[in-house]
Amino acid sequence: MSEPVIKVRNLVKRYGELVAVDGISFDVQQGEVFAFLGPNGAGKTTTVEIIETIRSPTSGEVILMGYDVTKDKQKIVPNIGVLPQQFSSFDRITVRETLQYYARLFCCKDVDIDKLISLVNLTDKKNELYKNLSGGLKQRLGIAITLVNDPAVVFLDEPTTGLDPRARHEVWDVLQGLKKEGKTVFLTTHYMEEAELLADTVAIINKGKIIEMDPPEKVVQKNAQYQVLTLKSVDDAAFPMVKGMGFEPERSNHRNLIVKVKHTNDVLAVLEKLKDGKVGYVSFDVRMPNLEEVFLMLTGEALVTETEEKPFKPTTKRVWGKVKIE
Repeated sequence: MSEPVIKVRNLVKRYGELVAVDGISFDVQQGEVFAFLGPNGAGKTTTVEIIETIRSPTSGEVILMGYDVTKDKQKIVPNIGVLPQQFSSFDRITVRETLQYYARLFCCKDVDIDKLISLVNLTDKKNELYKNLSGGLKQRLGIAITLVNDPAVVFLDEPTTGLDPRARHEVWDVLQGLKKEGKTVFLTTHYMEEAELLADTVAIINKGKIIEMDPPEKVVQKNAQYQVLTLKSVDDAAFPMVKGMGFEPERSNHRNLIVKVKHTNDVLAVLEKLKDGKVGYVSFDVRMPNLEEVFLMLTGEALVTETEEKPFKPTTKRVWGKVKIE
């Protein structure tokens, strides 16, 4: 295996008495999608901002593309792309003009604007004003902006938060396209389905420590201590009957009953019990836990999918003949 694009070793970040990041280590390989997951306050944002050279570590080592983030910021920044959470841009310029503006701002010559527009599937919207774009289209434009400097590594902070399901899937298509282009994508997300679909590796951080890291399917397999039996449209008599067998059934919508079981034989025992008791149900299914259930089991916390942070709104000033973004 080649040298990792991102190498983090024994990273610590303290704010006074608070230890936000507590000695974590991990690698991100060239061309992979790496999903960083964690509840609010887990140390996720602090870690990412250290890698992006925005914050300085208290101790430890972070190497990005062979450069030390504490010493080589000027060499790193031109080669990464960063999409902040709830990205926003200028209302009264078009998609094409937006990309042209950022290409000039970042001093990127010979940028193929049409290729970028095509990559994020905005060709039919290239002359549309930013203010007229839907949330999903704005996020796709934001991803295109992160690519104007042809970065080796792209950092995306919750790129689909607040989008409707269709727009979210459209952004996922774009992210899969980035992988095909050979980009390394460092993704923070609150959507477990997103991580399961897109990520080659997921790392779960909690209270400043990485508590699990592997491909999504392996994370589930290692931590799946039960199977989930769902009885659909089951008679009310099923609940006390299953509880009497020593299980802890849960009611869900549409008169469904959810039962966590450890063994396949437990499933057969429940079904046999219902049959003997002449308790009816429409159908049943059995599945392993998904990544979201494993996350909840490992951290004891559900992910919050909405934030109250204000969107990033760029402004410009002219400083000694150069454009400065704030």
